[in-house]
Amino acid sequence: MTQDADRNPGRRTVLGAAVLGTAALGVGGSAASAAADDRHSGHGGQGTSYKDLPYPTVIAHRGASGYRPEHTIGSYQLALDMGAHVIEQDLVPTKDGHLVCRHENDITGTTDVADHPEFASRKATKSIDGVSLTGWFTEDFTLAELKTLRTKERIPAIRQENTLYDGRWAIPSFEEVLRWADKEGRRRGRPVWLHVETKHPTYFRGLGLGLEEPLAKLLRRYGRDRRNSPVFLQSFEPSSIQRLAKLVSSPGVVLLSGASTRPWDFVVSGDPRTVADLVKPEGLKWIASYAQGIGPTLDLIIPKDASGKLTTPTTLVRDAHAKGLILHPYTMRNENVFLPADFRRGTDPNAYGDVFGAFKVYFETGIDGIFTDNADTGLLAAADFRR
Repeated sequence: MTQDADRNPGRRTVLGAAVLGTAALGVGGSAASAAADDRHSGHGGQGTSYKDLPYPTVIAHRGASGYRPEHTIGSYQLALDMGAHVIEQDLVPTKDGHLVCRHENDITGTTDVADHPEFASRKATKSIDGVSLTGWFTEDFTLAELKTLRTKERIPAIRQENTLYDGRWAIPSFEEVLRWADKEGRRRGRPVWLHVETKHPTYFRGLGLGLEEPLAKLLRRYGRDRRNSPVFLQSFEPSSIQRLAKLVSSPGVVLLSGASTRPWDFVVSGDPRTVADLVKPEGLKWIASYAQGIGPTLDLIIPKDASGKLTTPTTLVRDAHAKGLILHPYTMRNENVFLPADFRRGTDPNAYGDVFGAFKVYFETGIDGIFTDNADTGLLAAADFRR
């Protein structure tokens, strides 16, 4: 173990405080009812709309990925047990058309596929949204083949404790997650909210593996296809949300990366607009014509200067709310390396910084929720903010 010896007690303190804090709030276990304030009525998932979710909404980014390998049932379960209001899944397809939960279709760094000699010949170099990658890709495997692999921590140099769980879980299919969510919802007496992203939809449609149709079919099968269903559908490609809006009525969220970037479907179609165009009032009006929210990078909410410190908030929150859109920006993490420079503590990039201070600054902008790898700290920060 090369990390600062003081880090482990700090992590246990945060986790312990979160368990006590969420119990006191009524978050997790039976309900998240006490988490709502006068801005959002309802009882944390017992309501009939995303507007009934607690404010600020804490979204577990790939599950409890700060503590377990991401996109595993173990990661989702821990996030739910911590009291996260919404659990995120990223979807990519298999060769035989199933949807599985991986942040990327490149599974080289998140599974033990390289240790399987029977799959050595599947290693390939591909261009994914204009980026050349070499590795193993979900679209070259059947679901049955992927099930022979085991998951592992994606960033072991930063999250060494998470490697303890390497090999414990298989890649979950999205249908498995839907069954898990239904089971947990029945046990807890409230729906389990999901935040579901279509990954590289234009790329996969070009392979004959469109994501939206099988996703819509599963949503209909499990009763999550309606306007008030406990699910958000999200994508960095606006056309994917537009396509989904024609198939189901579930609320949609357009994800927005750096201001100078262009969604890949825009690149392919020749649409010259950048994210900077989409966050202007006219762009937000266009998004609001088919979606209910946006998921901007935190830098679009508060930019950083050259030293990595936060500057003045933009008008994006106000402008998006004026168009009736909610904002679920991404991503808060506890480690110094991921925090704005203002909130880093000490010299160890992997040690925890002043994450509560950073949460407070972002919540003060008026965002409706936030993605975080550490649902426990997010919940405590949200509770502090509501006081």
